[in-house]
Amino acid sequence: MDYSAINIRYDKLAGSECCLSCGGAINYAKPEEGEVCVDLGSGRGTDVLRMADEVGKTGFVYGIDISEGMLSKARQNAAKLEIPNVGFIHSELEKINLGDSIADLVISNCTINHASNKEKVWSEIFRILKQGGRFVVSDIYATRPISEEYCNDPVAVAECWAGAVTRAEYFETLKKVGFNGVEIIEESKPYQKGKAEVASLTIAGKKPSGCCCQ
Repeated sequence: MDYSAINIRYDKLAGSECCLSCGGAINYAKPEEGEVCVDLGSGRGTDVLRMADEVGKTGFVYGIDISEGMLSKARQNAAKLEIPNVGFIHSELEKINLGDSIADLVISNCTINHASNKEKVWSEIFRILKQGGRFVVSDIYATRPISEEYCNDPVAVAECWAGAVTRAEYFETLKKVGFNGVEIIEESKPYQKGKAEVASLTIAGKKPSGCCCQ
């Protein structure tokens, strides 16, 4: 996937005040003091800074994004508010620039649908989570498969609809990479977006304790 269209779109939005998220994973994440947290698709860093306050001085929060504009804005916000326990990293989701078993919590808001290889993204989430670590993710799925005309169009994918997979494929991917007992926290009714019918959902799950496969 050519991510240049996504970079262009979000670099332009970095300085705006518009809402870029389809869900509220942060509202259900409940970071605890001393934890290491990761926000995939961290944008301007709003959720990262909020979690940094909740994990306290003994915790740390990483923001992951591919938009240099968003990362620059996030670093400015952290410096302005004098929040030291954060780090913002330029990285694609299919190969997250973090070590194995580093995170207690991973969150993401309407970002994974952009990735061309969603199984790889979820494998990376599984990899960076500690045993028993958890995720809370808001995303979208399509009520029917997106045609190749659109799912291979970087601009349509950047608009947060053409990269969506079906609900069945979404949950099959979670199971395949090793997540079991995934909980649906909230799920919308289908709605029209772009050339597709999609639905938003927020899900939560844990990496099994005692898992040594990744």
